Amino acid sequence: MLYFIIMLLAIITGSFFLRYLPVGNVKCKDLYNIDKDSLTILDVRDYNLSYNDPIQGAKNIPVAYLKRNYAEIPSLSVHIIAADHLEKNISIRFLRKRGFKITGYTLTGCKCKERISTVC
Repeated sequence: MLYFIIMLLAIITGSFFLRYLPVGNVKCKDLYNIDKDSLTILDVRDYNLSYNDPIQGAKNIPVAYLKRNYAEIPSLSVHIIAADHLEKNISIRFLRKRGFKITGYTLTGCKCKERISTVC
């Protein structure tokens, strides 16, 4: 019984970590201040959101489809476009595990300028 409780706590803690704790060493950047020629702009928002508010030149692969389609990302340097912190955290951690270098992120609901803080 104690083993079951420990495993349950480990699963809950791991899930919380992957989703909600901020990712380190990735800066919030304004989309218009990045070098679009040297990196891939990856839009991880849901298809419905990205269709209504398209980002020109961005490759759209929603977070739910990253596992199947991450091989379609043309370069290893990536800038993430996400709707919220949850999508940002999950996609950055997933792509880092596969060897991608995340240069920054932009949240569509946040008007952040390039800064050191990772919180908008």
